[in-house]
Amino acid sequence: MPVFEYKALQANGTAAQGQIEAGGRQDAARVLEGRGLKPLRIVEKGDSSKSGGGAASPKSASKEPLLAQLKRVRFQSKGVPFAVLEDFTRSLSSLLAANVPLSRALTILYKETSHETAAAKWRELHDFVIDGVPLAEAMSRAPDVFPRVYVAMVESGEAGGFLDVVLAQIADFQAREKELRAKVGAALMYPAVLLFLALAVLIFLLVFFIPRFQTLFEGFDAALPTITQVIVGVSNFARHYGIYAAVGLGVAIYFGRHWVAKDSNRRIWESWMLRAPIVGPLASKLAMARFCRMLGTLLGAGVSLISALSVARRSLGNQTLIDLVADSTERVKKGEALGASLADCRVLFQGSTLEMIAVAEESGRLDQELMRIASVTEVALDRQLKTAVALAEPIMLFAIAGFIGTIFIGMVIPIFTIQDYIK
Repeated sequence: MPVFEYKALQANGTAAQGQIEAGGRQDAARVLEGRGLKPLRIVEKGDSSKSGGGAASPKSASKEPLLAQLKRVRFQSKGVPFAVLEDFTRSLSSLLAANVPLSRALTILYKETSHETAAAKWRELHDFVIDGVPLAEAMSRAPDVFPRVYVAMVESGEAGGFLDVVLAQIADFQAREKELRAKVGAALMYPAVLLFLALAVLIFLLVFFIPRFQTLFEGFDAALPTITQVIVGVSNFARHYGIYAAVGLGVAIYFGRHWVAKDSNRRIWESWMLRAPIVGPLASKLAMARFCRMLGTLLGAGVSLISALSVARRSLGNQTLIDLVADSTERVKKGEALGASLADCRVLFQGSTLEMIAVAEESGRLDQELMRIASVTEVALDRQLKTAVALAEPIMLFAIAGFIGTIFIGMVIPIFTIQDYIK
């Protein structure tokens, strides 16, 4: 039976280490937990039946330490649905709030989930945690499942000792995001159907219908109106080069996604997004609300301001904004007040918000004020999103009607011209 070397915490908080025989790492963890120990590190040493006086083989002697191997391990599979991740987050928060050890909670979750890919992910998380890897670091090795914001919030929870609270907040964030997606999807369903039908009709008109009129127009020696000439030219382009244009658009989207994947290019893209007329302000407010809520939670848990800023700024999700807050963090380290240090982050914080932060910092209730600012901003953001979605529907309908109406007018005008020519 394999022998494992372990390091664990006893009930009184002191560390204990030793060796234990078990069928695997999970069995060893269960045995230790049964003894009232909290496993910190479990490393396989070897088989007890082979632990006699024989010399170690060259292969085993040259084996790399397990933790060194784990640092290079990456999750391979993809495809964990958003709803499954939300359920995992909320369930893990509930288990930790009930004082269930993290390793046992992960064991329960990967055994209970019915999604095969998710079960494999949660089991890999469990194995990493059993071997002493922090939960946030283990999650960071699965960027296809856990976004950077998610990992940053988990790291803050581990740093402050309130992981269950942070996981509950993450689950609430995910629920709000899911609700927002559902609202936007429901609101845009009708315009999307109309847009699809309009594109289908437009393609039919350009490829099949207008060429018939073009043959009719060519039978008469009459000059076509400018709008009709433009429509006929677009029709000729669609018939001869439409497929090539569609393929080119697909290739451009493919390479565009790869271009954005690079860090330097992502900074450029995120900077453009912040300058966009409608998307930019909404993204800035969402990032500011997330930052204030995270920073307020950390400060309320007793984390120092500098450490809280270092963790909370990573929850912004935009590298341009992260760089701005990083400069503010350096100014706080030099003894400057938080409100004054954030004065250069006008993209995130308005003057009134900075004033509220400064007053709260002077009165010693910064954490409460940051949470209040986050709540107020989220309510305002929700209202703006609803307004934007409500305006999107008539705009799309107007655009669709404009395209169809332009084609109709452009093809009807020459008919009256031809009638005058015949007379």
